[in-house]
Amino acid sequence: MIDWRGAARGAWQGTRTGPTVTYGLIALCVGLFALSPVSGLNPGYGTGDGLLAAQSAYFERWGVIPAELTSGRPGTLLTPLTALFVHGSWLHLLGNMLFLYVFGAMAEERMGPAAFALFYLGCGYLALVGYAVAHADNEQTLVGASGAISGVLGAFLYLFPRSRVTSLFPFLFFLPLRFPAWIVLVFWFVLQWLAAGSVGAGPGVAYLAHVVGFAAGFLYAWARYRGGVKVKPPAAATEGESQP
Repeated sequence: MIDWRGAARGAWQGTRTGPTVTYGLIALCVGLFALSPVSGLNPGYGTGDGLLAAQSAYFERWGVIPAELTSGRPGTLLTPLTALFVHGSWLHLLGNMLFLYVFGAMAEERMGPAAFALFYLGCGYLALVGYAVAHADNEQTLVGASGAISGVLGAFLYLFPRSRVTSLFPFLFFLPLRFPAWIVLVFWFVLQWLAAGSVGAGPGVAYLAHVVGFAAGFLYAWARYRGGVKVKPPAAATEGESQP
């Protein structure tokens, strides 16, 4: 007889099968991007003006347009979820997937796969909605998993503040330096906060979505695990090199 309750509890609390959700999200994002007109790998979208038109339609169909989302139309309410799996370029995709790979595995191990999946989607949704509310008149499309991954960084800061993080800083000639996670992530958050306050609604990085996602992730981890047993981080260093 199958113990369905035990299986469900194991899926929620996590098992020793590895960070399957983290790897699954990475595979899904990479696969969808490769099939999209943005990657340039799918000949079915043509070239030249036809390819540009297909890319524009792709972003408008699956991305978040703040002015439309805040209008309250039901059809736009799912776009903050679909936009998490759409990326604007190879560099955009690889930067986000690097951060998800580095920080997602330990966060998933602590939360469990099912809880981590819901946490990831929830932080991403809140991040994009928060940006849309703050830029309600903006008609430019917002895509990418940055908000969700920022949520992972926020949770990682609370759960593993002393874990060693190897980072590359451009102003230090990209020298690999190791710091406690709390130093690196707090520094990263401050940069996002300052950038969000200085950048208007024009094109570029949606820094405010990063701020909202990071705050949501940190607050969730604080509320969920503040009374639990502190987890000692593994000896292996975590590595990262660019912001999501």
